[in-house]
Amino acid sequence: MSETLILPPNLRGNAVAAEAIKQEGAAGAAARERLASEGTKAKMMPKPCGYRMLVAIPKAEETFESGLVKADITRLQEEVTTVVGFVMAMGADCYADKTRFKEPWCKVGDFVVIRAYSGTRVSIYGSEYRLINDDTVEAVVEDPRGLKRVGG
Repeated sequence: MSETLILPPNLRGNAVAAEAIKQEGAAGAAARERLASEGTKAKMMPKPCGYRMLVAIPKAEETFESGLVKADITRLQEEVTTVVGFVMAMGADCYADKTRFKEPWCKVGDFVVIRAYSGTRVSIYGSEYRLINDDTVEAVVEDPRGLKRVGG
């Protein structure tokens, strides 16, 4: 005996969209393109809870300074081990503990230095984001170009 999952009305559109993007060929490509619109992407962004913040991870450069093209695995490793992020959103409890934080260490729109490998990694249409704790922020930097992780 098989059971049918009945979704609440507010989730039925998501189920239809999920089935549409599984389609092969032109129909699936069209569905994926429609879902990748800016409005849909904005709805997919996680909203950090509590003392967590959403940080966008910059894309790794495609080439070395010499002009030599980097391997995909090299770019992936650079993105995973990066120490730079851009604060997209903050949970309601970020920096709320006044015994630990005299003032907020950063705000939405800041580039921050974070610990390598920190946070929960999520990918939305090929762009990586991390959910990190407020105390993971090590520093705020005005211009992060040129900042790279040192060591292994």
